[in-house]
Amino acid sequence: MNNSLRVGNLFGIPFYINPSWFLVLALVTWNNGSWLSYQFPQLGAIAWLLGLMMALLLFASVLAHELGHSWVAIRQGTEVKSITLFIFGGLASLGEESKTPGEAFRVAIAGPMVSFFLFGLLNAIGYFSGITGPLAAVIALLTYVNLALGAFNLIPGLPLDGGNVLKAIVWKITGKPYQGLAFASRVGQVFGWVAVGLGLASVLGLSQIGSVWTLLVGFFLLQNAGQSAQAASVQRLMSGLTAADAIIPNSPMVSAESSLREFANAHIIGSAVTWKKYLVTDAGGKLTGEILVDDIKTVPTNDWWNVSVQSLTRSPDDVKTITSDTPLLEVINLLNETVLALAVVKKEDGALMGLLEKSSIVQRLQQKTEAEPA
Repeated sequence: MNNSLRVGNLFGIPFYINPSWFLVLALVTWNNGSWLSYQFPQLGAIAWLLGLMMALLLFASVLAHELGHSWVAIRQGTEVKSITLFIFGGLASLGEESKTPGEAFRVAIAGPMVSFFLFGLLNAIGYFSGITGPLAAVIALLTYVNLALGAFNLIPGLPLDGGNVLKAIVWKITGKPYQGLAFASRVGQVFGWVAVGLGLASVLGLSQIGSVWTLLVGFFLLQNAGQSAQAASVQRLMSGLTAADAIIPNSPMVSAESSLREFANAHIIGSAVTWKKYLVTDAGGKLTGEILVDDIKTVPTNDWWNVSVQSLTRSPDDVKTITSDTPLLEVINLLNETVLALAVVKKEDGALMGLLEKSSIVQRLQQKTEAEPA
């Protein structure tokens, strides 16, 4: 979705359109225009204008579906980063995962509920308004498009809404979000293979069920369900691990009371790993700043015994500070959001424990994987 075009904001949410959307818009406009031209020959060129209007209203229905997810997420305190329309529909990108299975369920079910509401509303308009002719055909088609949109998304496999509903249910039963994600991902892969099989059979003329679109949807389900399964594996490995478990061994820390000579002897001279800067702590172990290795070169070596680390301490760069009991999965999300390579880990009393980075998290996960029984 990185090449998507931003076209504005909806209720404060950035709204994007993927280039693939324009292809689908053209195809849907053509199909609708051809159908209207066949059903109502008297329309002439107006049939194609109505076809375009129907296509735009169809995508408006998809947008309303995604806004349903977004509204519930915002009500629960979750940031919605963007909404994107693309070839297979729409996607609301949330800033973080739901904190409870109940929240996850409500966000997932909100989209289909909006679609079913629109189905009921349009059905009532078509039934009670007395509208006839081409406009009635447009309303009827949009009515059942919303029904199909809601029903299709309730298929219980990721990445569809039904998969997220299933994930929330399994999460509630097991108490473990990664188990819900793994189960719903496997179900999504099953539906993906079924769609691929039906699509291939249709393309080869072996079945009247399915189409090229069924084949493409199957590949879409397989790809996204596979990614969700990988994410579930990572979450399983991270389960029970906290920031304290991924601290870099021998993190670059030095006491402010140390002399430069003590600092150099303990951390620089003969050290296999030399950092460009070290965190400086006070007598209570709390962070006071940082010292650059290059800064000690400005002091004559003969004076190193008489100059303290504190005298060369400067304010630290922008770093992310987290407590030692922060779940490791949450740490990964924080580092990704802030685009920082390192995080400072502290105890609850503020005492510095060390640093962690993405590579140390990966190393910790590898250790856990190797320790698991084959």
